[in-house]
Amino acid sequence: MNYELLYINWNPNEIAFTLNLGSLGSFGFRWYSLCWLVGLVLAYLIVRKLYKEQKVKDELFDPLFIYCFLGILIGARLGHCLFYEPKYFLSSGTHIIEMFLPIHKMMDGSWKFTGYEGLASHGGTLGLMLALWLYCRSTKMGMWHVLDNIAIATPVTACFIRLGNLMNSEIIGKVTDVPWAFIFERVGPEPRHPGQLYEAIAYFIFFFIGWWFYRHRPEKVGTGFFFGLCLTLIFTARFFIEFTKINQVDFEDSLPLDMGQLLSIPFIILGVACMVYGMRKKTQK
Repeated sequence: MNYELLYINWNPNEIAFTLNLGSLGSFGFRWYSLCWLVGLVLAYLIVRKLYKEQKVKDELFDPLFIYCFLGILIGARLGHCLFYEPKYFLSSGTHIIEMFLPIHKMMDGSWKFTGYEGLASHGGTLGLMLALWLYCRSTKMGMWHVLDNIAIATPVTACFIRLGNLMNSEIIGKVTDVPWAFIFERVGPEPRHPGQLYEAIAYFIFFFIGWWFYRHRPEKVGTGFFFGLCLTLIFTARFFIEFTKINQVDFEDSLPLDMGQLLSIPFIILGVACMVYGMRKKTQK
């Protein structure tokens, strides 16, 4: 069988649609941004449903989205800059500005809006955890209760973020001859593993696994079990899928495992510990 006939040539336009703002010009809305937005909105709706089922007051839910959005975005951005490209972003004041603002200084001295080109899921997870801690301090809600609810919805957001990576033809896989390989035309003519799609499919499945556990064991919300389940599933999958990806930065070539795998290990350990703790603990709001 000629597998080459099955390969998918992949080179979508990064712009999903363009808004014409008249005298202000036009603004292109990128697929990556759209996927982030869809993922966050779906998580918002899922957690809102969970809060209503658990009879949590509306005023305790309203600020949650802002905390999560800022925590994920800031954490993911800083995670990429500090974990993967610290030499660049910490080398000058201009690059530090680029780390925090979605702009890039051009060779002629002008600034160009680029969006946040570079977001790391491990940093996003850390940022989310910090944001939720601040949210719990502000609302006086139990930390485990909040973490478990967010964890049930998180795989949906993770799925759409990886679909955004796919639309950007970034975080690509190694060269392969599997029949479902993608030819990322912006990268080269070789068929490669669609690592982003592997992760998106895995996270989509993990959402239904978490939802199934919630429907059968709702009393475990507030014990840390769902938080541990989410971390364990997502970062274990991430660890093994990394074997199909190319290294994102050169210094990873000298490491026994790539940066994504090294950063996944502590999250897996934390996830397993939280699951064990959650199985033994009674619900506490």
